[in-house]
Amino acid sequence: MKSRIAAFALALAAALITAPSLSRAGSSGIVLPLRCRVQPFKASETWDPVTVKDTFPVSASAIIICDMWDRHWCGGANTRVADLVRRMDPVLRRARAAGILIIHAPSDTMDFYKDYPQRKLVLAAPKVKPPAELKISDTPLPIDDSDGGCDTPGFKEHQAWVRENAGLSIGPADAISDNGDEIYNLLAEKGIHNLFVMGVHANMCILNRSFAIRQMTRWGIRCVLVRDLTDAMYNPKSRPFVTHAAGTDLVIQYIEKYWCPSTLSSDLVAALGQTAN
Repeated sequence: MKSRIAAFALALAAALITAPSLSRAGSSGIVLPLRCRVQPFKASETWDPVTVKDTFPVSASAIIICDMWDRHWCGGANTRVADLVRRMDPVLRRARAAGILIIHAPSDTMDFYKDYPQRKLVLAAPKVKPPAELKISDTPLPIDDSDGGCDTPGFKEHQAWVRENAGLSIGPADAISDNGDEIYNLLAEKGIHNLFVMGVHANMCILNRSFAIRQMTRWGIRCVLVRDLTDAMYNPKSRPFVTHAAGTDLVIQYIEKYWCPSTLSSDLVAALGQTAN
């Protein structure tokens, strides 16, 4: 446990050092409360939530939307994604208007977007070699999702999606990619070091995609999970036998402990409203 905490602390410090001039931005920056988890007493299993504030330059920040497909294979996931879409799109529109880059990352659907200028924008970014990865050890998830995590019986896992949910707007200056190397190229080209992550699912794609929290954090990108605009694939019939909402919250806490802080979309929108553009 101590080695994992020490590794996380060193990785977080290294990530902050990678862009010292970009983490404080004056009038073009947005100030956000960030929630993370600390373990005050290393001999205990108690983790306390701690809120800190940091400043994110608009020009050095992006939002990435993870796997918000038009249709999911699980009925319960479909219902919750539809709710997320209604709440997410106004945030995207506000962030886009403020000048934050929006990256759409609906995995396995790039054929649908092959002729979109937003897709070609990513492919045109100069290729760069990512830095040496930060050494951060994985830790077990607090939930059991080995059954696929679907909380509605009768659904079998398969690829049901062909595109991103049409309820999410795509602006002319947005980007589309489901590839971590491509997205890192784009971030490097635009001088972006901060990535706000939203979408689904927190215990799977949000952590594990090549463009998502684990990989981007290891490359030194400062990730922030937008915790009210995510969901987990969790079946309450599996360990630890809690409600779906409680299972999702456990995954969010796990991310706050070991990978990155979180914020609320309402805080992001409020901060954007105070930014002069």
